[in-house]
Amino acid sequence: MLPLSNHSSPEPQPHRRPRTPELFDGKSSFNSLSNLFQPLFSPQNPRVWILVIVLFIQIVLLCNLRNFPTSISVRYGHHVHHHFPTYLAPNSVIEHIPREENALVQKIPGENTIAVAETSSHENSGDQDQCGSGRVFIYDLPNTFNREILENCDNLNPWSSRCDALSNDGLGQFAGGLAEIVPEDLAPAWHWTDQFVSEIIFHNRMLNHKCRVTEPESATAFYIPFYAGLAVGKYLWSKSTAAERDHHCKMMLEWVHNQPYYQRSNGWNHFITMGRITWDFRRSKDEDWGSSCIYMPGMKNITRLLIERNSWDYFDIGIPYPTGFHPRSESDLTRWQSFVRERKRNTLFCFAGAPRKSFKNDFRGLLLSQCRDSSGSCRAVDCAGAKCSNGTSVILETFLDSDFCLQPRGDSFTRRSIFDCMLAGSIPVFFWRRTAYLQYEWFLPSEPKSFSVFIDRNEVKNGTSIKAVLERYSKEEVTAMREKVIEFIPKFVYAKPQEGIKGIKDAFDVALDGVLRRFKEQEESGFTKW
Repeated sequence: MLPLSNHSSPEPQPHRRPRTPELFDGKSSFNSLSNLFQPLFSPQNPRVWILVIVLFIQIVLLCNLRNFPTSISVRYGHHVHHHFPTYLAPNSVIEHIPREENALVQKIPGENTIAVAETSSHENSGDQDQCGSGRVFIYDLPNTFNREILENCDNLNPWSSRCDALSNDGLGQFAGGLAEIVPEDLAPAWHWTDQFVSEIIFHNRMLNHKCRVTEPESATAFYIPFYAGLAVGKYLWSKSTAAERDHHCKMMLEWVHNQPYYQRSNGWNHFITMGRITWDFRRSKDEDWGSSCIYMPGMKNITRLLIERNSWDYFDIGIPYPTGFHPRSESDLTRWQSFVRERKRNTLFCFAGAPRKSFKNDFRGLLLSQCRDSSGSCRAVDCAGAKCSNGTSVILETFLDSDFCLQPRGDSFTRRSIFDCMLAGSIPVFFWRRTAYLQYEWFLPSEPKSFSVFIDRNEVKNGTSIKAVLERYSKEEVTAMREKVIEFIPKFVYAKPQEGIKGIKDAFDVALDGVLRRFKEQEESGFTKW
């Protein structure tokens, strides 16, 4: 809707005939004038009606023009930002980051400065169709909930600095070691990307999204840019108290609860990215693992994007783990799809993972044993220690060379390897339905058999040969499943440009579209909010 202009059309002026002295000379002149015009304005004269109609049309047009905006320099064009009050920085200075520097961590302001990324206006009539599902407002949270966490990247875990992993807007360092494996022209699109950085990726993409609005009253969804996973990760492997693990989330919820747009909806149109698995935020007792963030008052109605969801929680949405491939353009994607489609594969199946020797009847150990006993049909990568952290060249090469890749559960039901495997055009073999089928419905084909193989883990434990099961698939069936995997690659990778790739829906786009669609459905009649 176009806003009213500050400028009105000029008042309509009556048409004036030139003054003729001889016609306006006293009473006699008036009588002469009447005699002159009497035949002209006779009702029997058709010219009278034509004149009346013309005058009526002109009056209608002039009245309408007065209500039409003569200027389209709308308020959004001036980058007006709405800032909610922050009790943590009452004297903060607002610093705008220029458009060309619009990355979240490229410019670090001084003390007591809130950096507000400045974007071009996306709120004009040209984007109406693209934003039909809704528009998003990003809360301007105090720096302690995002920027300061990144600034303290040296202290985010007890073993080593996380600064390299969080660099390049969360994509990590360039993956130079892959230069001999991937096509040379695609090497710049590859990074050593950490699996727990989706909070940074989503925040940067939100700041640049075409459907972002800068005034909350025009928003249908509200994004909370809190780095919950990075905040709690600092305390997960140290002797921390329950209060320390809950500290950031508790403060964030107190801040959000004071915002009028949260109070209006009770959180139903709010969403957040939490860059770890859901179980890291579901502590029931103080002595247990993780934070109790999800169980805190006020969080229950907020939609949560997590790399692993609780399948029975409506507000949990599973999003793909970040992989190392971040296409810069549509041509990067099609080039990679062609590369993995044409790749010659010499191995039937593979497994990359580490056994859990402390676990009784460790399933991963069983898979490694079957792989080693397969008479050359399987290639194994033993990831004991941290050898496979964030992917390595040997893992990518193994997936590229194999028709199938075994995907048991990780430390939880999911693992990043699922997406590393499919990115390489290898067909995943699952042993738990919760590993993928009940996790990533928006991002993977709806028919599991079209892109994957399922073998119940109990059958494997009872002696079923994985090699024998996979050898039953014909060459044509394998080709069809691989093609389906390749088709869906754009939906589970995160593009490099912070504006996304025009004409392509990547994992971020699919997630945001799904959230906006869900919020729209929640407002329809028949939907019950509890």
